[in-house]
Formats: sequence, C-alpha cells, structure tokens
Amino acid sequence: MNFGVVSTANIGRAAVVPAILDTDHDLLAVASREEDSAAAFADEFGIPRAYDSYDALLADDELDAVYNPLPNALHAEWTKKAADAGLHVLCEKPLAVDARQAREVGDYCAERGVTLMEAFMYRYHPRTERAVAVVREELGDVRSVNATFQFPMDDPENVRLDPDLAGGSLMDVGCYAVSAARLFLGDPERAYATTHDEGDYGVDTKLAGVLEYEDGRTAEVSCGFETADAQYYRVEAEDGWLEAREAFVPRGDEGVEIEYEVDGRHAVETFEPTDQYRLEVERFAECVESGDSPRTDADEAVENMAVIDALYESAERGESVPVERR
Repeated sequence: MNFGVVSTANIGRAAVVPAILDTDHDLLAVASREEDSAAAFADEFGIPRAYDSYDALLADDELDAVYNPLPNALHAEWTKKAADAGLHVLCEKPLAVDARQAREVGDYCAERGVTLMEAFMYRYHPRTERAVAVVREELGDVRSVNATFQFPMDDPENVRLDPDLAGGSLMDVGCYAVSAARLFLGDPERAYATTHDEGDYGVDTKLAGVLEYEDGRTAEVSCGFETADAQYYRVEAEDGWLEAREAFVPRGDEGVEIEYEVDGRHAVETFEPTDQYRLEVERFAECVESGDSPRTDADEAVENMAVIDALYESAERGESVPVERR
C-alpha cells in the first residue's frame, strides 16, 4: 500500500511515519502548506515526493491511503477530501470536534467506499488486548474504572491550547481515558465534569470527570497539561482488579506490564517492547485489503465523542448530564 501524509506534525515525525517505514508498505508523499517544510520532512525520512499543498497530495493517483495528523479542527475536512479522492484514511484522534461531526465523517467515508480508522494506537498493543481478555474472561463483575492521562504543557503557542483548533486536554489526552473507561465498562448513561484553564487559553488545561452507569457502576476520568506525566488505568471488580501504567504511550525501550489479582491470585505479565504505531498501521492496511471494519472505526469514534461532548456540557452547566447516544 502506498501512503501519503498530510502535514508535518510532530506525532507523524516522532511515531507514525517511522512506523509506516518499518512496515512492508511504502510512504510515497508528504504535504505541508509550506514548501520548505515538506521538502525538509521528505529529506529527513527519504520520502520521494513533497507537496506544497494538501490538495496536491490528494491528487497523486499513485497513493492508496493517507495519514491525517492535522490539528483536531481540521480532521473532518481533510478526511472527507481524502475520501473524495478515493483514499483510505488513518486519522489521528479525535476523529472530529464532536459526535455529530464524527458521525457525518464516518457516513461520508462509508458512502465513498473507503476505510476509516481513528488512530487510537494503544488499542492495538498486545498489552491492551491481554488486559481486555483478563477483564472479560477472568475477573467478575467490573464495578469501576479509574483512568488518567496527564503531562506538562510548557509551550503557550502549542496548537493543543488553541480553541479555534479544538484544543484542550480532554480532546488531546483525556480522550484516551474516556476510551479506556468505555473499553472496560461500556457506554455510560450520564457524565459529570469540572475543568480548569490555567493560562486563560480558552481550553481546558485540566479536567476531572465521573461517568455514571444505571446499575451503580462508575468511571473516573481525568486529564491535564498542568502536572507531571501520568497515564494509567485501573479496573476494579467484585473479585479483584487490574492495573496498567504507562498505559497509552509507553516511554523508553523497556517492556510494559499489567498487574492483576483475581480471587486472591496475584499476577504480573510482562510484554516485550513493541511499536504499537506499527501494529496500528499494519492493522489498518489489513482492514483496507479485507474490507473489515477497524477496531477503532467511525462508530467507535462517535461513541467516544458522545462521552466527551457530555463531559464538556456538564462542565459548562455545572451538573450531571445524560450521554446522548449517536
């Protein structure tokens, strides 16, 4: 499969572009709105073609798919334009600015017969797959989940702090915490949240939320740009628990673990270092070839965004609100 990349975003440079290059697929083109930026990026990674506009890249008839790491507010627009060109799309999370737009993008791509995957790479890591299996097959009734993703943001010009680009900690990293809560508990009935804007940016630099289920189960989700790096999820069940640290973006070259206890039996499982971005790219390509729906497809994106929408609405209203099914 021949890939193109729209933008020279840091996530592409640091993770996804090297992952594509490490597969059996080819990265043929990169585009930027600045010609020099595209050319420098192409030189850095040995990419044959550099375009000075996204439209020019989408017009390249040798491409099969694009990776879209543009700012959040531009995901929908350029994913739809890629679909118009008949290109399959691996789009960075979140897929859209809200659930309604995510549904629109998903329907748009489906109508044009292109595969769409939201790039929640942690879902393709063997550690996550094993955690899901342990919770479903070994633990009893799950009663609560606690999930967080936080890191310090020290650049006031970062696009993550731009409200016009759909910035904010919930959109950037809190979406992982919401995804993990839903992964183990399903979709909640209601949501409650509080937010803080440390620098008066117009976006949340910290959010703490509670997801409520009709049978009394709960999930606590939190995220922020104000504290030291922290990322984990912990699942509590009637007969035990499971926990993963560095749960979404493992640091360094060491392996990762899950730790759990079931009926007093304690276990720690270790997983060898692996590139979850490469696994994501490979699964995306497999779905394109087979026509299968990705694990993180548009429907999944819509449901995740529905919870995010409710958390934002709750923070604005100062009360618990229902999560609208989309």
